Amino acid sequence: MLFGGFDHKIDKKGRVFIPSAFREELGESFIICRGIYGKRCLTVYSKEQWDMLVEKIGTLPNAKSSDVKRFLYDGAFNVEFDSQGRILVPPTLREYAQFDTEVHIIGMDTNLEIWDNALWQTENESNTLENISAIMDELNF
Repeated sequence: MLFGGFDHKIDKKGRVFIPSAFREELGESFIICRGIYGKRCLTVYSKEQWDMLVEKIGTLPNAKSSDVKRFLYDGAFNVEFDSQGRILVPPTLREYAQFDTEVHIIGMDTNLEIWDNALWQTENESNTLENISAIMDELNF
């Protein structure tokens, strides 16, 4: 399970360090792509999680699955860690996610999200204690 949040710098070449706990879960090779949940962030999937997502997308009606595939696959890249635990974020994804110099990496259970730090701060402001509490009430936990 991937969880926790970490702030890291993205260097001029577009490389960002991924914490070791996340690297172990992702494996040697994995997929980075645009986020698909209406947020301007990047999503990182292990090969296993990517295959599960692709299978689920295939269950959609053709017109819908084609739209999702075009959006998702056009911006999906296979990446690997360098010797220092960094990944190279392709320029097209850096532009999409509006990366500046600092990113916030979040473990989201089965995948990672990578946000520009300023965008993350803005997004996270809407996650008030009251909003999260109301959502948790739905779980009856």
